Amino acid sequence: MTSVLYDEPGPRGRLVNRALSVVALLLLLAVGYWVYAKLDETDQWASEKWKPLFEGEVWSNFFIPGIEGTLKAFGLASVLAVVFGLVFGMARMSTFAPVRWVGGIVVEFFRSVPLLILMFAIYYLWSITLGYQANIYMAVVLGLMLYNGSVLAEVLRAGVASLPSGQAEAGLAIGLRRTQVMLSIQLPQAVRAMLPAIIAQLVVLLKDTALGYILAYNELVNQVNKVSRGNTLQVIVVVALIFILMNCSLSGFASWLEKRLGRTSRSSGGVTPVDPTGLVPGGALVGRAT
Repeated sequence: MTSVLYDEPGPRGRLVNRALSVVALLLLLAVGYWVYAKLDETDQWASEKWKPLFEGEVWSNFFIPGIEGTLKAFGLASVLAVVFGLVFGMARMSTFAPVRWVGGIVVEFFRSVPLLILMFAIYYLWSITLGYQANIYMAVVLGLMLYNGSVLAEVLRAGVASLPSGQAEAGLAIGLRRTQVMLSIQLPQAVRAMLPAIIAQLVVLLKDTALGYILAYNELVNQVNKVSRGNTLQVIVVVALIFILMNCSLSGFASWLEKRLGRTSRSSGGVTPVDPTGLVPGGALVGRAT
């Protein structure tokens, strides 16, 4: 089958592609060996530098509390960010101009400010305005909520904008208010369509919890200096692997949820058409409820 956008290479082109692939692989192997040799020169592969990281005391006193701190910040911040995204995403799509303007200003402002600046601002404003020691945990959580919630608001707005306009018009035609159309028809479909983007942003949120290290929040990255005893590189590798495991778990859950929602959608048969005989002149739907 011939592609319109891509011409299949001939025998000579395939030979060139294979040669370039072999060269790229050899370069990659050479760089990998060079890194391995440099680390070997400084005894970074020595067992005495890795052995302490597998002791139960190190995990119970440092790594596990760090994981708990990371997941605590991620759990609360992700819930708040989704709620923030829903509220301000709907505000940005409001037909009432002042609400739409306020929603746009809030979303664009918090999307534009670096996350670390938000955390610092909340931390210091907490002390100045409330008059007592700032809560580092809440400074981290609120910073994550404001930044990632603003991104999620745009994701949801894009999801709603991608839906056929006829669905909203049909909802209005049967007497639903615009808010009901948004909550009952548009948002469920937008969330399902944009689920990969939403989960991708939650993965970013999980990684961004590491910025709490700057505020001395007791999360996973904050344990590096506490654990390392001349083996900082090894500790960083272990912390990176823990983050990879958590992110892969979240991505795996997203894939399962997406398949589950897809099966639910197919089994329900999609959107049930409205029977015009169930409409009264005032536009209200009566009779068979689905």
